Amino acid sequence: MKNLFKTDNSLKSILLIAISIIYLVSQSYGQPNRPADSGYAPVNGIKVYYEIYGEGKPIILLHGAFWTINMNWGQLIPELSKNRKVIAIEMQGHGHTPYSDRKLAIKTLASDVEGVMDYLKIDSADVAGFSMGGSVAYQFAVQSPKRLKKLVIISSTYKTNGWLPVVNSGFKNFKPDFFDNTPVKTEYDAVAPDKTNWKKFISQMVAFAGVSFNIGDSNIAKIASPVLIISGDNDGLDKIELMKTYQLLGGGVSADLAPMPKSQLAIVPSQGHVSLMMQTATILNYINSFLK
Repeated sequence: MKNLFKTDNSLKSILLIAISIIYLVSQSYGQPNRPADSGYAPVNGIKVYYEIYGEGKPIILLHGAFWTINMNWGQLIPELSKNRKVIAIEMQGHGHTPYSDRKLAIKTLASDVEGVMDYLKIDSADVAGFSMGGSVAYQFAVQSPKRLKKLVIISSTYKTNGWLPVVNSGFKNFKPDFFDNTPVKTEYDAVAPDKTNWKKFISQMVAFAGVSFNIGDSNIAKIASPVLIISGDNDGLDKIELMKTYQLLGGGVSADLAPMPKSQLAIVPSQGHVSLMMQTATILNYINSFLK
């Protein structure tokens, strides 16, 4: 491990390769999905972009850091929208949502989700979040419990120490120009309303990633909604902390001697953080089974 990650540059290279792979896979499916509806919801002083697909019970999708709806959910949306109303959101500065100088904070981003629900007149919904989107989803569950039905967390945590140390140190000494000439920049240029904010957006996100956060064990333990946690076995999450999280949610029991918990934990073998999102069939299977 020490040899593999002995320099910041090696970690950056690995991250870039992983992002490039998933971007190429998303592009191989042709043109981005065409939403039935899309627009901007004015919430908390900014305009949040959303896309709506399909009909049925609503599920809200929250993407990972630096990604867009298409990069994160492009393969899953066509399947989920066959029998669900899918609402995909692009968070502050991401994708179609304009850059804002408003301070980035988990609580604010979770409040934005509730604001979009208000704008779309959605009383409650299932929520799924990947990576940063999963952290926002955890916060949403804590501060807006009445708006949540079921929660799906993909390769994410509610606290900084939920990641392995190598992940938490990964953004140290990052500079905005690292993402130049990458799929992240290509996607940004394709959909951002003002491409001149690129450097400011990346700088804001790198600063945000460097701030420790912890939603709180006691708050997680109070989540009443069922939670499905999906994690790659080598996705950068500290599996000891992940198991503690599952225990806070009522899991980790002997189901032969006690009732089966309402929350679930799925560890997908031979998967990293980015590659996990490429396992469309596996993730879809878990989600559909959990939400039925």
